[in-house]
Amino acid sequence: MWFAAMVWLLMLGVGHAQDTTPLQAGAASKVINNRLGSWVQGAGVPKTATKQRDNLEANGLYLSDGRTTMLLVSCDLVGLNSKHVTIIREAVAAATEIPSRNVLIACTHTHGGPSLLKTNYLMPIDHAYLDRLQTWLVELAQAAVRSAGPGKLGWGKGTAQIGFNRRLCWADGTHSMHGDASREDFAGLEGPDDPQHLAIFAADADGKLIAVLHHNTTHPTIFYAAGVYSADFPGEARDLIRKELGDIPVLYLNGAQGDLAIDDMLHRRNESREEKLQRIARLAADETLRLYQNVKYHDHPVLDHSYDDVKVGVRLPDADHLAEGRAILKRIDAGENIRGMKMIMAFGAVHLQKEYGENPVETLPIHTVRIGDVALVTQPCELYCQFGLDIKRRSPAPITAVVGLTDGYGGYCPTIYGILGGGYSGRPIYWTRLEPNAGYEIVERAGRVLNAVWRDSRTNKGQE
Repeated sequence: MWFAAMVWLLMLGVGHAQDTTPLQAGAASKVINNRLGSWVQGAGVPKTATKQRDNLEANGLYLSDGRTTMLLVSCDLVGLNSKHVTIIREAVAAATEIPSRNVLIACTHTHGGPSLLKTNYLMPIDHAYLDRLQTWLVELAQAAVRSAGPGKLGWGKGTAQIGFNRRLCWADGTHSMHGDASREDFAGLEGPDDPQHLAIFAADADGKLIAVLHHNTTHPTIFYAAGVYSADFPGEARDLIRKELGDIPVLYLNGAQGDLAIDDMLHRRNESREEKLQRIARLAADETLRLYQNVKYHDHPVLDHSYDDVKVGVRLPDADHLAEGRAILKRIDAGENIRGMKMIMAFGAVHLQKEYGENPVETLPIHTVRIGDVALVTQPCELYCQFGLDIKRRSPAPITAVVGLTDGYGGYCPTIYGILGGGYSGRPIYWTRLEPNAGYEIVERAGRVLNAVWRDSRTNKGQE
């Protein structure tokens, strides 16, 4: 009896020690600019960069409670293929001892970055840049870990409307990505948007702010086809936040933005690129700063993480589409100036067949990170907004944010409406390759992982 009672008391003591282990928090930033004269990411417009408007950055937040250790990284890039992410996070793990699968590398999806996704027939992937990026992100991770000390976290949820659904439906049953909603045959928007804004604030033990993470949902395409390198509105918002809060790392995580755009299809604005940049950046930054005014810090927030690698099928192009695509690429090779959507659809079909024809299967890593009352659900796709809303409806967390373009790149993931409506995202191409039920499978799996993490967190750690 005495021995059993002592063991029980010791177990209680160990459990209490685990629950009160000080949170360790660290952060770092790294400039990740490419060389001028290199290709700028773009599907239909092959251009090289003639100007660096503003810095591309990687910003990282390191968290550890003695049981769960995480590194969240936000990069001002369009996206990173799964094989490239795997190489980078394994290098980070080797250099820092953070578990490889606990290194989450997200991309803001700026269209003013280097060519890293093969979406243009004439532009190669910039492998020299990827080599430099690996070095930079390892250095970033090491700096974040070195800077770590006892810390605390706060969070808040608000609203900032920076994204609008960009899929227009027409009277004949077809849909298009963008279009003139003043046309007589306009039949409505295909799907919803999501103005939720999340901010997480990391401070040291004395309450000094060391990093900000914020999240919203839209496509950063202000500098698409401009031939400049730019972090787009996430970079401008970062500068605005730093002007108020100091020169600290600022992470931007993008949401389920596959069918969203900055432009409101129903109420068009006449504004320049710079005017649009300042307006959208100010909306995002102001809401983050507003949430900061009311932040309540937590010394021992629950920190937890789990993931599930989901295998889904890949849609391959039909024989006619493939033959048409190959014929168009031959004409381009012969010198014809075929660009825009015609080149996009032709190359997309041919490249899809080349990459997945022998094994039409894709693996989609879905992660759930719990930070106190906040659940971050990450996945690698340009998920259509409806799926993000569905995941949030099934979440047990008080605040849930669905993050895209993380731990790889799965391409567009449209709803069945997006596929039935045809056009861009309807026909299978390399970056719209997933089977029709892929988004629904992501919702189902994410719901299971979310609820399991929340249940396990309550059981193993308690809640503050």
